[in-house]
Amino acid sequence: MRLEGIFEDPKKKDIFKKIFYAGIAFFVLIDFVTPRHHVMFFWDRIPGFNAIYGFISCLIIIVVSKTLGKWWLQKKEDYYDTV
Repeated sequence: MRLEGIFEDPKKKDIFKKIFYAGIAFFVLIDFVTPRHHVMFFWDRIPGFNAIYGFISCLIIIVVSKTLGKWWLQKKEDYYDTV
């Protein structure tokens, strides 16, 4: 089976998403019970901070890149036409 088959089939895609979300929830929950050693900054004590920070950072990168692509990189449809 090719990798595209996993993402094209709606049933397999739903199962893959559930496994992925369960993995994310598992790692965030593990962060609540693991002891903190060598805490250097105050945010190192906040459970789940790294996961939330990473998620928000990823969203910001996506929004900024799409905005740059839309307003700065993308050209009009007839940009290369010579009339």
